[in-house]
Amino acid sequence: MTLPKLHIAVLMGGWSNERPVSLMSGEGVAKALEERGHRVTRIDMDRNVAQKLAETAPDVVFNALHGTPGEDGTVQGMMDLMGLTYTHSGLATSVIAIDKELTKQALVPHGIPMPGGRIVDTVEIHEKDPLERPYVLKPVNEGSSVGVAIVTKDSNYGNPISAEAKGPWQEFDRLLAEPYIRGRELTTAVLGGKALMVTELKPKSGFYDFDAKYTEGMTEHVCPAEIPEEVEKACLDLALRCHQLLGCKGCSRTDFRWDDERGLEGLFVLETNTQPGMTPLSLVPEQAKHLGIDYGELVEIIIADALAAKKGAA
Repeated sequence: MTLPKLHIAVLMGGWSNERPVSLMSGEGVAKALEERGHRVTRIDMDRNVAQKLAETAPDVVFNALHGTPGEDGTVQGMMDLMGLTYTHSGLATSVIAIDKELTKQALVPHGIPMPGGRIVDTVEIHEKDPLERPYVLKPVNEGSSVGVAIVTKDSNYGNPISAEAKGPWQEFDRLLAEPYIRGRELTTAVLGGKALMVTELKPKSGFYDFDAKYTEGMTEHVCPAEIPEEVEKACLDLALRCHQLLGCKGCSRTDFRWDDERGLEGLFVLETNTQPGMTPLSLVPEQAKHLGIDYGELVEIIIADALAAKKGAA
């Protein structure tokens, strides 16, 4: 596709745990846009971001932020008030999708299979297990598997979990406890209203945590995933439905856990990421490339979607 030459602000960095990944995503996007002849202003988000955006006065903002406050609706609300056109999902969708409890409330009533579980105050887990082991503890509003811990009978966290043991309980006051689902990690991207394909993620050790996602060589990507056709079809359908039910724009990526001993009944949605990574190791560019969409074209498709949404809302 061909866009008119635009002035594009690439918003990246910020101060979340995912800052390094955001900087990589943003730089990749900026370089691709420059190669395609666009004028690019890089903005590393700080507390003066509104002033920087106002002074830049771009045609469109490519939101390459990850985590809070760039992915949770805060920055989206600010840009709405400023009348800026920006990529990816809007305020309401961002608020819901980054919050794992709100996401379940939005998706489960529509038949989307997700793990059970409950929100617990961190102090509770040092008294007794919130669920039968094995189970997973994760922050309520973080992405990229930041702060995820798998608690097993043989884990070295203690029983009950020791406050001194390294884990998310040292950083967050509230955590989501979910049953641990054995099996395989799958993910599906949605772009331009279409589910792309399914990738299986095989960490070389441990599980698909933050380091496994962003350290080269730590995770094997099987793209397309070697899974039964019915499971592939279910992933594509569920990813598109999550994208639509949450009101996502541009692109999204839905992550799954699949217990391959249970067939379709073992497939569960874990979360939908409204601003997937755009680094060299990221999954959306990888799936797009497999379908013949190069990185620069992918970036322009996301921008074109933002411009079309703004025009449609006018």
